[in-house]
Amino acid sequence: MTNPKRIAVLGAGPMGLAVAYQLAKDGHHPVVFEADDRVGGMTASFDFSGLRIERYYHFHCISDSGFLTMLDELGLADRMRWTETKMGYWFGKRLQPWGNPIALLKFKGLSLTAKIRYGLHAFLSTKRKDWRPLDHVEATGWIKRWVGDEAWRSLWQRLFDYKFYDYSDNLSAAWIWSRIRRIGNSRYDLFREKLGYLDGGSDTLLHGMQDWIASHGGEFRLSTPVTRVVIERGAVQGVETAAGFEEFDKVVSTVPLPFVPRIMPELPQEIIAQFSSLKNVAVVCVIAKLRKPVSENFWLNTNDDDMDIPGLVEYTNLRPLDHHVVYVPFYMPGEHPKYGDADEVFTSKVRSYLKTINPALTDHDFIDIRANRYRYAQPICPPGYLETIPPRKLPVTGLWAADTSHYYPEDRGISESIDFGRMLAREVAGTATASAGAVQ
Repeated sequence: MTNPKRIAVLGAGPMGLAVAYQLAKDGHHPVVFEADDRVGGMTASFDFSGLRIERYYHFHCISDSGFLTMLDELGLADRMRWTETKMGYWFGKRLQPWGNPIALLKFKGLSLTAKIRYGLHAFLSTKRKDWRPLDHVEATGWIKRWVGDEAWRSLWQRLFDYKFYDYSDNLSAAWIWSRIRRIGNSRYDLFREKLGYLDGGSDTLLHGMQDWIASHGGEFRLSTPVTRVVIERGAVQGVETAAGFEEFDKVVSTVPLPFVPRIMPELPQEIIAQFSSLKNVAVVCVIAKLRKPVSENFWLNTNDDDMDIPGLVEYTNLRPLDHHVVYVPFYMPGEHPKYGDADEVFTSKVRSYLKTINPALTDHDFIDIRANRYRYAQPICPPGYLETIPPRKLPVTGLWAADTSHYYPEDRGISESIDFGRMLAREVAGTATASAGAVQ
């Protein structure tokens, strides 16, 4: 490798860290700028009354090759743990088993025909390889055609309504299919599901990557948001922060795409319009620390007229901790009035919901409860989304911008971000293979 370069990387989430890691590995000098006071983005941890834990839940599947490869390279593979997990469904005011053929057949409140159609759709989705024919297909119609109105209303509709709200009837079937496939492929036989976690949580990976990058010529500027990418004569010159201007040969942004027009206002107007047209879902994620479990399930879907959530995650049924930890995400468009509600509105709902699901829980069992917010938690992917994603290589010499939208139709995830970030770094450095150029 010749002519090592100083390259600015904006954002220290998994994708930004992966870009910096690969650049440093290839002999360049990445400088990572992060607005937060820690690395990780949505995977970052916080002090939850003495417990160091992620602000938003994360889990790993046996198919997460990019993530597992990174652990190997960092010498952290021995920190990986795998657990057989269970799923449940709160439906018809009762807690029911879910997630395998026997549970589906025994499910109360659904006809046999609806069960068979639902199971067939899930099974065939895990076997599908080619997603592109689904890119222009609308997801709710696609699901209804397979499972029928009964299974749609009972098992799918509320998940859409309380995740996507006004966008629920205009989503890409390819995007929804990838979510079905990922969970389906986490099973190691027809009846058992195996998910993974890191000993020490996501911090094990994040700090492992951060330390490796710093020890191989990389730098970190935490609590240092970039206010402007300086562009002159069609080429990137560097970045501006509160500390002033810093010159760079190249700039790679991995911050959420809606931020790009703010920090790169000199981009061509047609490109600005592409960024501005993208929509995102926000999340208010409540995390509760309890003295006793809610259930035996890791993942619990909910269908209840008195609950405005699609489900909850009982994290300690995957990763054992001293107390029981539950994540309850409230997804909604960031412009929805509900996003402006006080934290206490959401935490009060969660107390009520958990005590409804498990009547043995009392107020005394709640040790602590918090709400974390993320405005750009997930892109909204309508039919034909592939054609609307802005190019990652911008029409400015030395400038790239990408986020989790760019590995559509895959859902956002640590492994996918690592794979994409490493590919992007090779492209930036001019070492990408021809096949990598096909990735959006």
